Amino acid sequence: MTGRWQEQVSLKPYNTFGIDVKARYFTQAHNDDELREALSQARQRGVAVLVMGGGRNLLLTRDVDALVLHVASRGRRVLSDDADRVVVEAEAGEPWHPFVQWSLQQGFCGLENLSLIPGTVGAAPMQNVGAYGVEIKDVFAGLTALDRETGELRDFSLEDCAFGYRDSLFKRNPGRWLILRVRFALSHSLQAHLDYGPVRQRLAEQGVQAPTAQAISDAICSIRREKLPDPAELGNAGSFFKNPVVPAERVVRIRAAYPGVVAYPQGDGWEKLAAGWLIEQAGWKGYRDGDAGVHRLQSLVLVNHGQASGAQLHTLAQRIQADILAKFGVELEMEPNLY
Repeated sequence: MTGRWQEQVSLKPYNTFGIDVKARYFTQAHNDDELREALSQARQRGVAVLVMGGGRNLLLTRDVDALVLHVASRGRRVLSDDADRVVVEAEAGEPWHPFVQWSLQQGFCGLENLSLIPGTVGAAPMQNVGAYGVEIKDVFAGLTALDRETGELRDFSLEDCAFGYRDSLFKRNPGRWLILRVRFALSHSLQAHLDYGPVRQRLAEQGVQAPTAQAISDAICSIRREKLPDPAELGNAGSFFKNPVVPAERVVRIRAAYPGVVAYPQGDGWEKLAAGWLIEQAGWKGYRDGDAGVHRLQSLVLVNHGQASGAQLHTLAQRIQADILAKFGVELEMEPNLY
């Protein structure tokens, strides 16, 4: 029943790690009114609220002594189509990859490099998700969010969101804003981004000489399926650590000992290190401690082999962080939020 609170609900189906913790209370909201009602009821009852979407960017380390508000809103629409620029909007609860595929089916270009990322539309701006040379900020046209402190709706522009690498205003102010719907600026003409990772090579292997947006999406999906485990089969949250951005002189020192270090110039004397390369060099690739482990093919991904707890995965992450700091003098930052 809409709006009804359930008690002691397992959150295993609602987080991509498959961590089996319980929510003291749980409810789903399918539209703005139901979201407002749930938040109002929680205030009246003095109960804290944890908002969840697809549960990708979250590591649950204990039972949730709060109301888990699961955003289940659906809807996607074209707001404007003016010559080459198209603005589309999707509700926060829309699953991300099906939304990307819908946009491609409409003949819209821009989201193809972000194919097969788990999670929901509403979570994408939270950490400015990105892949293969494209980030949310590159296709962002605005969003509408609910201010949980005042109850007012606010529209955010690109500048308002203060996007950074896997970062945003919303991630820096957890609990303040509840994203309701997001708008994207897409195009009828393709501006292909093929030079990050093996995308161009994969297209060549597939015999694609003049790639379309759909062909790029298909190539990226095939790459991701080879490198990254499906959360439905092996619990994970995708990339667990951010690629650290460090001073160029730090990279020079690392390269003296490890000539094969993978780094990308960022300008102004900074470079971005490949966290997966660091972790693999340190010997963690394929490591397993009980059911908590590092994926055998992609060292940037921590996995739950079945019955690992969030606390066990967090402990493993901390061990990796300490080892990378000791070996390379580099601090790794977790991508998922910790609860």
